[in-house]
Amino acid sequence: MNDDVIRFALSRFGNGPLPDDFGTLSRKPLSAWIDEQLALPAGDDSAMQARLKACRLRIRYNANPDGKWPAMDEMRPLDTLNQPIEALWPLLDNNTKPRDGAERRRAMDEVVAASYLRAVYAKAQLREAMVQFWHDHFHVNANADERIMVALPAYDRDVIRANALGNFRAMTEAVASSTAMLYYLSNQSSRAGAANENYARELFELHTLGRDAYLNDRYDRWREVPGALAGTPEGYIDQDVYEAARAFTGWTVENGAGIDGQRKLPATGCFAYVESWHDGYQKRVLAQEFDPFAVPQHDGRRVLDLVAEHPATARHLAKKLCIRFVGPNPPDALVARAAEEWRRQAKAPDQIAKVVRLIALSPEFEASRGAKVKRPIALAAGFLRMTNADFTPTDGFHNAVAAAGQRLFGYPAPTGMPDDNDVLLGTSALRNRWNLLLGLAQNSWQTGTLDPSRAFGPTPDMQAGAYVERWLGIFGTAADPAATAAISGVIGLPPIVPVNGLDPRRLATLTAVAAMAPAYQSA
Repeated sequence: MNDDVIRFALSRFGNGPLPDDFGTLSRKPLSAWIDEQLALPAGDDSAMQARLKACRLRIRYNANPDGKWPAMDEMRPLDTLNQPIEALWPLLDNNTKPRDGAERRRAMDEVVAASYLRAVYAKAQLREAMVQFWHDHFHVNANADERIMVALPAYDRDVIRANALGNFRAMTEAVASSTAMLYYLSNQSSRAGAANENYARELFELHTLGRDAYLNDRYDRWREVPGALAGTPEGYIDQDVYEAARAFTGWTVENGAGIDGQRKLPATGCFAYVESWHDGYQKRVLAQEFDPFAVPQHDGRRVLDLVAEHPATARHLAKKLCIRFVGPNPPDALVARAAEEWRRQAKAPDQIAKVVRLIALSPEFEASRGAKVKRPIALAAGFLRMTNADFTPTDGFHNAVAAAGQRLFGYPAPTGMPDDNDVLLGTSALRNRWNLLLGLAQNSWQTGTLDPSRAFGPTPDMQAGAYVERWLGIFGTAADPAATAAISGVIGLPPIVPVNGLDPRRLATLTAVAAMAPAYQSA
């Protein structure tokens, strides 16, 4: 790969190259890097584990006026990341041990901080790209409910990360039975006779078949749907949603609720199936008859089988993956090939990885340079990677990323953050993107002092113009005398002034301004 391919490919299927990547990857084809990334074991590499272990995140709150808890202001390690949900669920018990709400938010804050660190430092960059994709696809807004906040470490670790490059059908069941999703889409309260439709509708509309397969505007009886009488309906209607909602009754959470007059669920936060809450009568979903009173969880699992195997799901997921990694209007031929591979690998444990590989090595991907505007996290993480920065996540940085348009685990709708260039290109969004880079360069949020010379060594006798040209080249922008003079002028330096001995903060500002060029803002 040449430098342009390295910048492009690693920015699409990761968060950009490290300085050393330009040398080590120049001798490899893209296929070799993709295969190496897909072969990396699940979980954090040893260096990433060390960074997570060393990270300290501030927690601060006032004392309770009634004396129920003291004031808190400390730098605390990321203690919740690897804890099972039953170890964190007691945080919600405000009667036995009252706590400030910051203690419950802490679980979410730690996942956010770890996500930023992994974006910058994880060796498995392609996996990180897929983790973000799936968090958008199976989105939960953790800000909506403290129970989701407390469940978020388990959701991120055991559901999304564990399945990001695995099998989609396995992933759908992990999502359906996750505490975070059960609360976010209200299925934890779904009972026979009062089935809650939220999860079932989003399962069809967002998670599997997609909106294009919703046919209720044309058909309101299941028999009328093309293909239904042969058992292969082309899409779904509201009747399918209603019946699927019944299939998932009884899928709930061990939250201490009473089952009947004599029994209560334990309070662990884990998944539970309560047979007496399940609607066991016959059902019909996607033209398939369900016999009454099947074995526990059979109805819900059969729905998951049907939606995962449906051709519309293959098209929907293939198109979403192509939009994410190729561009807003991916070629129909690529989407069709990816959908075909999706269906062919339906039973493979690495189904998702195989489809991602097909997209990455397609001629359509190679021809799509510049088609995607970088999301704020990729923009910031790529800048930190290319400058070889020593980065520490902070609340201020998190707020700056959110202001630039990407609030992790906080998008208000179940759709997750739209994969749309336009939402990142408004006047306010652009200003916030530039401020994000400047803030990192100037250590505005105590994320770490940026020393750009770490990326390419000392700069003896280098003039400001040459320094700017070096960074423009690293960020993929051709040198231009007018642009070079304008950028060096940002800190009041003519291009011929030597930079040796200048305040590193001023040099870092030049580096950030160079990264504001369109070539770095897109990939």
